[in-house]
Amino acid sequence: MSSEAHHHEDHSLAGKAEKHTGVNAARCYQCGKCSAGCPMANDMDYPPSVILRMLQTHDPVMEEKVLRSMSIWLCLSCEMCIGRCPQEVDIPPLMDWLRQESIKRKMTNPKAKKIIAFHKSFLNTLKQNGRLYEVGLIVDYKMRTMALTQDIDTAPGMLTRGKLPLIPEKIKNLKQMKQIFEKSFKNKEEQS
Repeated sequence: MSSEAHHHEDHSLAGKAEKHTGVNAARCYQCGKCSAGCPMANDMDYPPSVILRMLQTHDPVMEEKVLRSMSIWLCLSCEMCIGRCPQEVDIPPLMDWLRQESIKRKMTNPKAKKIIAFHKSFLNTLKQNGRLYEVGLIVDYKMRTMALTQDIDTAPGMLTRGKLPLIPEKIKNLKQMKQIFEKSFKNKEEQS
């Protein structure tokens, strides 16, 4: 029998995550240093070390709890966790993949709607201008969330201080930026 016959694909959430990110959740031995150093841990329903433990169980109930959690949306990708981890478990790309998987499986936490809307608006303004255009980002986000009047009182002061340019500054090679987006969406579709 060939060695390939012995090798079976791991269909657990942790197995799929490792395939897509290279991050092996099983390396974590629950020292808790990632959670102790995480600036968002107090706001998370499950701190990073608990997310890793839930993935290690390979239990579908636990996996669903991970995908429905707010924790995956609150990760700032600040890398404080990997800086403290004795096993060098790279949590930020894992969290990013879990967010994508959560959207794909339609399991996103209802409280994450505004975060998702902001992500989409941010990427949309990058795609349109090749760089961040704050007013475009705000308008796009407001239209997605319909929170049209929230923060309206802060805009005039920011405009007069030149903090919000009304005309977007576009990068020279906008065509290349649009190609990057098209390529990344194509790659994402091929992976799923």
